Amino acid sequence: MNNNGVIIRRSPLPVKETIDKIAEALSKNGAIIYTRINQQTEADKAGIRLNPLEFILFGNPKRGGEVMQENPVAALDLPLKIIAWQDDDLKTWVYYNDAVYLQSRFSLSNEVTELIDMDPVVIRILQQ
Repeated sequence: MNNNGVIIRRSPLPVKETIDKIAEALSKNGAIIYTRINQQTEADKAGIRLNPLEFILFGNPKRGGEVMQENPVAALDLPLKIIAWQDDDLKTWVYYNDAVYLQSRFSLSNEVTELIDMDPVVIRILQQ
C-alpha cells in the first residue's frame, strides 16, 4: 500500500474508543464533528465483512475558511477526516492526511498549513 501523504499512528485503544477519544478532544478544542461513520456496520448491511473501521469528518470553520481563502480547491480535502481501523492482529491504526502533503497538493503557505496539521494533536490525544 502506498501511504504517500498519509500519516499512520498506532492507537493503544480499540477502534470505537480511539474515535471517541479523538472526537471528544477535537470538540473540546473548537472542531465540529460533522459526521461519524461506522464502516464495519455499513459494510455488514451490504453483506461485506470488515474488521472494525470508523471515521470522523470534522473541521473548524474559521481555520478551514482561512485555508479555502488561500486556495478554494483545498475544499476537496476539507473538512478533514481521521479513520481508525483494526487489523487482523487486533491492532488499532489511525490514519489521516499529512499537512505537508496538503500543503504541496494545494500550494498552501506555511501559516495556513499549520492550521490543518493534525499530527501534533493526534499524537497528544493517543498518548493521554
